[in-house]
Amino acid sequence: MKQTMDKGMIGAGVLSALAASLCCITPVLALLSGVSGLASTFSWLDPLRPWLIALSVGLLGFAWYQKLRPRSASEVECACEDEGKTPFLQGRTFLGIVTVAAVVMMAFPWYGSVFYPEKRTQTVVVPSDQVKTMAYEIEGMTCATCEDHVRSGIEEVEGVIDVTADYRTGRTVLRYVRDRTELAAVRRAITAAGYTVIHKEEIH
Repeated sequence: MKQTMDKGMIGAGVLSALAASLCCITPVLALLSGVSGLASTFSWLDPLRPWLIALSVGLLGFAWYQKLRPRSASEVECACEDEGKTPFLQGRTFLGIVTVAAVVMMAFPWYGSVFYPEKRTQTVVVPSDQVKTMAYEIEGMTCATCEDHVRSGIEEVEGVIDVTADYRTGRTVLRYVRDRTELAAVRRAITAAGYTVIHKEEIH
């Protein structure tokens, strides 16, 4: 019974860690698989992220407590679980591997950008009146990985000079060459990445 409960806690801890990171892992998976439209599929989980992390830490912390706490006299006398070799899935090594995996998943938003190419700025020689700036309000960005996903998609549009995206404000700003950039293509790039344009405005 105790072993079943321990496995359940470990499994729930890993699942909550995975759920806490899905909103940030999905854009990278979409990039690697070429199915960009999946990027914002789990963005609805973002408000729950702090609670899911707390749940994962609590469950795994309790599992470690169960493994490391001194046994009571009755448990020592029984010694039922000490007969023979402890199965790998019930040992500290497995719990350690699971804990490291959970930490790696929960920390994903801080290193997810390594999967994207470096921010690109094009050098173009055009009259200054040809360079325009457009700001987009985008729905679905929840972390820095989303910023990189949106940016990398827009940078592929011809005539775009540079792009900045901020998931905190949901705002993406790009500079582009007016006669070379099709704004409909920019919107298509954002949509293809899995996000929704709410509003756009030209900045003077």
